[in-house]
Parts: sequence; structure tokens; C-alpha cells
Amino acid sequence: MPNDLTQHLGAMRAALRQLQDGDIGVAALCGAWRSQRTVLAALPPRYEQVAEDLLGRLEAGSLFTEESCSFSQHDLIDSLNTWLDKATHTLALA
Repeated sequence: MPNDLTQHLGAMRAALRQLQDGDIGVAALCGAWRSQRTVLAALPPRYEQVAEDLLGRLEAGSLFTEESCSFSQHDLIDSLNTWLDKATHTLALA
């Protein structure tokens, strides 16, 4: 995997960790992920579709309290971590 892709994936992982730690909000995480066009362009199109779906649900869920929203932020964060693992693996094979 090219070094620049590794750095971009690292930035995505760091943003997710910052959200989990409470250092940034959902909007900042979504902006950080969406700005990683290099990673998204290097992956098959379905990866961008899945990432956008997860980010959209995370944004929608952030508008409500955890109890009143059908999207669990914890589950969505877990799904984004899984997305990163799969993206890293896919790019390593390319």
C-alpha cells in the first residue's frame, strides 16, 4: 500500500479515536473522513457508499439523545472501525 494511503487511513483512524475520546464531535469526524478523497478513490465504489451511509446515520443520530434515536453511536463507531480494517486490508492487496 502506498505510504500516502497509509497516512490518510491513519488520519481517519485518529479522527475516529478523537470522537471516541470526546475530543471532537460528529461533524468534525464526518468532515475529516469525507476529506480523505484519496483513500475513497483508491477503494472500490461500495466502500464510499458504505462509509457515507454510516456517516449519515452518525450525523442523524447526533441530533437526538441516545434513547430517542434508532442509531446507536457506539455501534456506528464499531462499524466505522470495521470499515477501516476492511479498507486497509483491501488496499494492502491492491
